[in-house]
Amino acid sequence: MDDKIQRMEQLVRELNEASQAYYNGLAEQMTDYEWDQRFDELKRLEAETGTTLPDSPTQRVSEDTITGQKEEHEFAALSLAKTKKTDELVKWAEGRRIWISWKLDGLTLVVTYDEGRLTKVVTRGNGHIGTNITHLVGAISGIPTEIAAKGHIVIRGEAVIAYDDFERYVMESGEDYANPRNLASGSLSVKDPQDIKDRHIRWIPFTLVYTEQDINSWGARMDWLDQLGFNTVERRLVTTPDEGSVEGVINAFTEEVTTKQNPFPVDGLVVCYDDTEYAQTGSVTGHHATRAGLAFKWQDEAADTILKEVEWSCAASTISPVAVFQPVELEGTTVKRASLCNISECERLGIGGPGTQISVIKANKIIPKVIAVTQSVGTFSVPDECPVCHAPTQIAVSEASGTKTLRCTNPDCAAKQLRKLARFVSKEGMNIDGISEQTLSKFINLGWISEYADIYELRSHILELSRMEGFGEKSAANIMRSIDRSREVEAHRLLYALNIPLCGLDVCKRLLSAYTLDDLVNEATKQGDDLFATQAEPQDVFAHVNGIGPEKSAQFVLWFRNAQNLARYHRLKEKLTVKALDLTPTGNACEGLTFVITGDVHHYKNRNELKAYIESQGGKVASAVSGSTSYLINNDVTSTSGKNKKAQQLGIPILSEDDFIAQFSE
Repeated sequence: MDDKIQRMEQLVRELNEASQAYYNGLAEQMTDYEWDQRFDELKRLEAETGTTLPDSPTQRVSEDTITGQKEEHEFAALSLAKTKKTDELVKWAEGRRIWISWKLDGLTLVVTYDEGRLTKVVTRGNGHIGTNITHLVGAISGIPTEIAAKGHIVIRGEAVIAYDDFERYVMESGEDYANPRNLASGSLSVKDPQDIKDRHIRWIPFTLVYTEQDINSWGARMDWLDQLGFNTVERRLVTTPDEGSVEGVINAFTEEVTTKQNPFPVDGLVVCYDDTEYAQTGSVTGHHATRAGLAFKWQDEAADTILKEVEWSCAASTISPVAVFQPVELEGTTVKRASLCNISECERLGIGGPGTQISVIKANKIIPKVIAVTQSVGTFSVPDECPVCHAPTQIAVSEASGTKTLRCTNPDCAAKQLRKLARFVSKEGMNIDGISEQTLSKFINLGWISEYADIYELRSHILELSRMEGFGEKSAANIMRSIDRSREVEAHRLLYALNIPLCGLDVCKRLLSAYTLDDLVNEATKQGDDLFATQAEPQDVFAHVNGIGPEKSAQFVLWFRNAQNLARYHRLKEKLTVKALDLTPTGNACEGLTFVITGDVHHYKNRNELKAYIESQGGKVASAVSGSTSYLINNDVTSTSGKNKKAQQLGIPILSEDDFIAQFSE
């Protein structure tokens, strides 16, 4: 008995520490797989001993510890019981109509409205008391400040970051985060709302907790939220739950995960009764309401294998360890590599040298992951020099999470150009298909690429490329064709691809509306006989161009006045044919008008696409509402945002996207 109690104490300690890290954006203490294994073991030991320790996670809700004003929840946000077995799910359903939806992997927020106005936003906290973050609502998309509904309304939803937005943020910020959930959970303690906004957190409602409306169907309640303008969680109805129908729906969701159709991180599915009155009749056991819902988690398939080596791969600011092991079959595919993330993760797992026995899964059916070391052989060693440039390395420790990562000390290391190279080949830049960030990383580590111009010399490596794993002759040939097509490029895309600070596509177009590309570069570097002698102040050179100003002017000029940047630009330009930017409008639907765009858009892919249309129709787009603004475009027409208030004060019409399309489409 004493041995079992000691093991329970150890499990409680490990699970609580892991939970604290998980909910507060700290370094990952264990994988979901390990958490489930330990949690299930703890429950089994509690049943065997008849003992429950005071801090047992089986009896209390995990919580975030976001600082700020604390507030008690009107309706307790209890966690769900879970299962990995379809037959248990079917038994729980009791033959009643059920809904199956994503279990989004982010941070739960409870949003309250009274008489159509947003009154508060509170984090889940421990399920009973959370942190009021209403002041940050402007930095989180998906939470309107006003809705067309009366009475008291409470909605629970998940604040998540899409994979694409996560990768873009990490690429641009250079910060180390393990995954989108890690970034989302650490974001709401950030003091600057603009920094939070840059992370593109989206709130997705997953249940209507309370309304004065007489709606007793969960599906109808979610449809009602959609009608109010919310973008609610994806869901599917099962009218007669049995093994076949439930498995069919689960398989459909699983297919979306494995084919990466779903843009948001998930860690399973949620099952709930359509009959909301019946759902409230269950009892509360521990910290679960038995009929409030059930969490279904995929049964990760694990395989044991032998570590062959730890390979160190350079990617942007970090040098990351990768486990290379004897191939195993997982989820229908052959797996032989898995990222080990960082030094802290290697130490946590107890990674050794070649011959170490490890267990591997594909987490959530997608990402190969080492979950355990079953027998360590030899020692884990950290390289003291960069594998790309051979400069000394150093171990950096994150102040926020305590995570240890390996970094190259050479500021000019080619690997540190990865994120810039990714923007260079992007659709908005040189539009080179077939070259992902992962592919660029391989080319850098092979020594094939160290600057932009090197991409146009890759044909000399086509034979080696065609023999590389995951490529082949056809893939290599397609990449070469895409590179050749990109040799003819519009000037604004080339400028954008150069990664000049503060120079997005809009800034590049504005500069090229006043100068040719050659004149821009000449003006930026213009001086007397001595190349970098006396010159105009950088902030003054292009500040007169509409929409540029001193700060953007200074960044552009200083970039080109850097001798290394200028030399690389000229080497690149020799390999290209640059076309002038054609700013001639293709229509006149918006001629003579100035628009300001704010908030999310739905009909257009993004605000840039809407802006491009306005400009193609002879209109202009400004960033702020002023006396010269003709229209403000905002899908939340009744919003009390600063731009809406300013427009109302100046008597400027506010249009929804639908209004704009009806009035200004060709």
